[in-house]
Amino acid sequence: MGDTGPTGPVMDRDEVDRALARLGAEHEAVETSLLALQDHAGRRLLEGAELTGTTAERWAAAEASITLLWSYFDAYTGALRTAREIRARRRWSSREDLAELTELLRGEAVTVAGAAATAAAPTPNGGPGRLSERYSLVTLVDRMNQLYAASLDMVVAADAVWSALPARIDLLAAELRRTRELAHSVGVRPGEHPAGDDLERITRTLTRLREQVVSDPLAFWQPAEGSSAPGGGRPDTTVYDREARALEDVRREIDAVLAVRQDAEQRIVRLRDVLSRADRTLAEARTARGEVLAKIAATEVPVVSGPPTVLQEQLAAAAEYRRHAQWHRLSPLLESLEEKAEDELLRARESLTAVTAPLAVRAQLRGRLDAYKAKVARLGYAEDPELAEKYEKARRMLWSAPCDLRVAEQAVLRYQHAAAELLASVPRVPGQGGPADRTGRGPGA
Repeated sequence: MGDTGPTGPVMDRDEVDRALARLGAEHEAVETSLLALQDHAGRRLLEGAELTGTTAERWAAAEASITLLWSYFDAYTGALRTAREIRARRRWSSREDLAELTELLRGEAVTVAGAAATAAAPTPNGGPGRLSERYSLVTLVDRMNQLYAASLDMVVAADAVWSALPARIDLLAAELRRTRELAHSVGVRPGEHPAGDDLERITRTLTRLREQVVSDPLAFWQPAEGSSAPGGGRPDTTVYDREARALEDVRREIDAVLAVRQDAEQRIVRLRDVLSRADRTLAEARTARGEVLAKIAATEVPVVSGPPTVLQEQLAAAAEYRRHAQWHRLSPLLESLEEKAEDELLRARESLTAVTAPLAVRAQLRGRLDAYKAKVARLGYAEDPELAEKYEKARRMLWSAPCDLRVAEQAVLRYQHAAAELLASVPRVPGQGGPADRTGRGPGA
């Protein structure tokens, strides 16, 4: 067991050499990292930017950390240089040299003085700072690693936001300008069309968003959950994505207005045709109603309303909008008119169907009566007195005016029942599908 001191057993030459090699490698790695941080594009941008909010606060802390890092590194460099000089005094280090090296390499032999010590360990309540602080080389490396990771995290996050969002906002702003010019050309303006108001709002939001991103990038940074790596996270694009979707909606609205400008005349012509067909159908329904009232008795015939004048007024307004190139007003009016015109044509057709329903019922009864008469005649019973009487009675009711449909339907049913009873009572000739011949004549007669 070797001699011991305040830091434990005195190191031998091999232990000293291994420790110096390890500390030299750590020194080189720390120096490389600090130089990379010094040259980082994000750090240079932060130094020259007019920062606000969260970014200004964190950058002030990061600048102090970077300054402290270099102070620690200088102290570390000095201690390592001193240790190497002691080791280089002689090939075979004396016991005194080894004891001194053990204290330097393992003990708290590195002194950080002045403002650096105060920044590393501020006093409570803002009192006077410490004049110096002593660290071991191992502790100093740990502190440098912590400060470096925190500073790099802040620099990388700000640089990631600046690299992603401003360029995307500028592209969206360019698309916004093109859309505004197109909107203006078709009459979509603020205060006159909702899409024009939306364009103004998107413009204000994007202008404000870009200013905020440039001055406070960390306000738009989302750290990755559970990640301890510097720069773990992604830019927050929530506001940008919302405005991009809003602009896309406006663009679709503008496209719809452009489409109206291209085929407005054809659409207005089609609307006139649909409304004209609806008017003709209603006129036909009114004529049919007079015919039904004259020919059918004891039935209720619905009243046929006239064509709605409001649709004709709106159609005239649409034509006026087209003449004055007010496409932003014409677009929603045409969409509404097209739906209402189709509904009006459907209503007219339904009205005609409802009015002519009694005539359809009469035609159906006439068809049933004639169909049964033809069946009876085919089976040889056309001259049956009872059937002939019932048929003639039903026929007079159906072919007279006005026709009472309820009474006529009962007459037709009585004829059907009488014919069915007669046919059911007649015996059938074996081997034949119909009844026997009631005339008394044989096959060769």
